[in-house]
Amino acid sequence: MTHLLIADDSAVMRKIVIRTLRQAGFAGLEITEAEDGQDLLDKAIAISPDLILSDWNMPNMTGIEALRAVRAAGSMVPFGFVTSESSESMRSEAESAGAAFLVTKPFTAEVFESALGAYVS
Repeated sequence: MTHLLIADDSAVMRKIVIRTLRQAGFAGLEITEAEDGQDLLDKAIAISPDLILSDWNMPNMTGIEALRAVRAAGSMVPFGFVTSESSESMRSEAESAGAAFLVTKPFTAEVFESALGAYVS
């Protein structure tokens, strides 16, 4: 079973991401939620998920800061962003920090299927 860590400071957005994952055909996932970047980092180290989906703008630690901290902790877990912003500079920064993909809000089940298909079984 694939274990996903979903980080977003909005509980509603986390629920939308989970619903969209199911609509995309990703059933039977084990899902852990994180409410900010620091929570993401703590849980990523504690549970070693198979994939992390993170918002970019969050309190306490941003998504990009969390990605860098996860990598600094030695984890190479696939890490993707689900964010409302997607400038070229953000995409470049995410890629250079080791992100696998960046999905822009609003998103569809088809977008999730395409972006996450290689990482979720």
